[in-house]
Amino acid sequence: MTADAPEAAPQQTDDEKPEQPAESDESQDDAESGVDDQPQDAWAARRDLEDHAPRTMRYGARTRFTSGRVGGDNHGVSAGQIVGDVITGTKTEIYYQFGGAAHSSGEVPAAVLERIATHFVTDETHFATLTERLRTDRVLVISGPHFSGRRTAALMLLRGLGATPVRVLDRTTAPSALAQQLGGDGHVLCDLITERDRPLREADVLAARDRLAEKGGHLVITVDPLAALDGIQAAEWKPPAPAAVLQAHLRVAADPETVEKLLALPAVTEFLGRNHQLREAATYAKELVNYALGKTGAQDIERFSQTALERQIQEWFEEDEASLHLRDKAFLVALAAFDGGPYALTAELSDLLYGLLQKTDNPGLMPRVPVFGTHMEKRLQVARATPYEEEENTEWGPVTQLKAAFQDERAALILLREVWTGHPSARPALVDWLRRLAGDGRPLVRTRAAATAAVLARADLPSAMALVIEPWATSSGFRHRQVTVNALVLAHLLGLANVSRIIDSWCVSDDWKLSWVAIRAHGLIGPERPLETLVALRGAARRQQDQDEPQELLIAELAESVELLILSPADDQVLADLCRTLHDDRAVFDLALRGFLSACRRTGQGEPYGSPLVLDRYARALQERSPAAGHIAELWRAALRDPDHTKQALEVLRGWVLIAEHSPDTTEWALAALLPALTGSTSEYQRLDHLLRTMPGEDGAAPPLVASRLRTVLSPR
Repeated sequence: MTADAPEAAPQQTDDEKPEQPAESDESQDDAESGVDDQPQDAWAARRDLEDHAPRTMRYGARTRFTSGRVGGDNHGVSAGQIVGDVITGTKTEIYYQFGGAAHSSGEVPAAVLERIATHFVTDETHFATLTERLRTDRVLVISGPHFSGRRTAALMLLRGLGATPVRVLDRTTAPSALAQQLGGDGHVLCDLITERDRPLREADVLAARDRLAEKGGHLVITVDPLAALDGIQAAEWKPPAPAAVLQAHLRVAADPETVEKLLALPAVTEFLGRNHQLREAATYAKELVNYALGKTGAQDIERFSQTALERQIQEWFEEDEASLHLRDKAFLVALAAFDGGPYALTAELSDLLYGLLQKTDNPGLMPRVPVFGTHMEKRLQVARATPYEEEENTEWGPVTQLKAAFQDERAALILLREVWTGHPSARPALVDWLRRLAGDGRPLVRTRAAATAAVLARADLPSAMALVIEPWATSSGFRHRQVTVNALVLAHLLGLANVSRIIDSWCVSDDWKLSWVAIRAHGLIGPERPLETLVALRGAARRQQDQDEPQELLIAELAESVELLILSPADDQVLADLCRTLHDDRAVFDLALRGFLSACRRTGQGEPYGSPLVLDRYARALQERSPAAGHIAELWRAALRDPDHTKQALEVLRGWVLIAEHSPDTTEWALAALLPALTGSTSEYQRLDHLLRTMPGEDGAAPPLVASRLRTVLSPR
């Protein structure tokens, strides 16, 4: 992996400098050094894109996103507009129909408890342990994610002990005032609100226990994993599987035969494979029963999974007393951008976003980020994400890292769309955050900035172009412009049809920066429309030739794009078209040969003695009797004959011979097949024979033996 040169990040405004002087100084230094930096090699840039793009938009894996479909799964980002409210239940746990208990107090009707008991499922051993702990301690604090069934468990624990009637306490109750509200009945306090400066303390629980012992009552308190607890060891709630909840609800509402038919539906199998919440499983059971009764159609049960996920993401970003802390919301956005990336990196950059969001939320305050915060497991539990170890490609080779990814791979795309289109007030912070990521020195970070910008463009192209992509494209540094290229390519993979129009127009722009972005993007997107791309690249080459002072940088970039096309799955079409137009004019001739010879330098895995990719293609073409073999030979002959390209062509051939010394079974065989096709005249024979007779070995050593063997296949004509 090729490391980039130091790159520019746009300077901060004067208003920002007093708040974050260190970052402003760094940005200013980068901006000054970035004007004269050098672009990353196109081949290395493509490798970074392949290595670090999110799992939902892998470049180079022949994955295509169109019309909102990904291998048959609707991802919702490009599935068209959603009109009206998307409702999949409420924020209460519908599967026991407890209404608005989170914001009220009073007695739970006995009929409600009995109805819940008919479809309550749990691990009996785990439930028995909790029951015994509640019996002994009288106060039980249960910790678990939202909508994991912890409220239902609390009610069933009290019912199992005979602690009825059950009274619901207001969740806004101050922990210090808790004991005063307790009597001789069962009590449940769901989703107790705690703050860092107002935690639930051990003293509060002990006072409640004394009160309950006096009155003969019991209390169950449910909290989420991020709750502030002081001196209290909460019992972890282990929820049942969504499949068990779905089956339990179906069996209450339908006969066994109908239940079996419903569970066998492909849509149900897909739903259960998504690891949905228990409330979603319970609501889905109602949807399935309605489907069985003919009240809803097949599309309703097929769309339910995605609609439920969209509703969950909307709830994460709502502003109410039950909403997540701003820092947790920043982490969710960062996790969406770095889905499947290293956890430590995600957490680091989420805190950067958190500081920027604080500036939007309250510009008068200095942003503050706690040095030590929530434990990783709790954070990921709330985000419905999973940690795992996996190798990550780096410029020093693969390394094993602890990564984190959403359990549902659709979540990242839907979450970014929701934040960008549903919460415009977050845009200034998000734009600033992405700008900083685009200037980061780590290829993974830059690639994910590009991927995030691609999702934003797919959701709202005009805003994303104006606020993110165009400023990057016209940046003074190549690093931001390369991120622009990747953003456009990934947006194209997401099905954004406008990308081709954008790069076609930029390719002929008077602004050389936009032209550079478009030319490199053509090389990456071009395999999908190789002939149209080559027309655009040839036109750009002619324009450069006609100028009084051609931009050598653009000429080199045009050749690199041709190189990428030659080494792409569209190589047959590209090689044929290059040969067809080879002698149209000098600009086209030079473009074709510069790109071809650059492609000939590339080896498998980038290894010094790896098999040359173009030579491998020639060998395969011979075996397949493909016209590509003749096209490769024709381009070689043109390069060897032309004075401007002969020296480079001979250098490439010399390199191939040295590689053949290390790989006689593959490279030597392919060279032995190619060289006779390059000796159509006496001068061509003499040129190659001289090369093989006089070329030195590596590091001044004696000529390689393979050169002598290859001379035997040459014959003058």
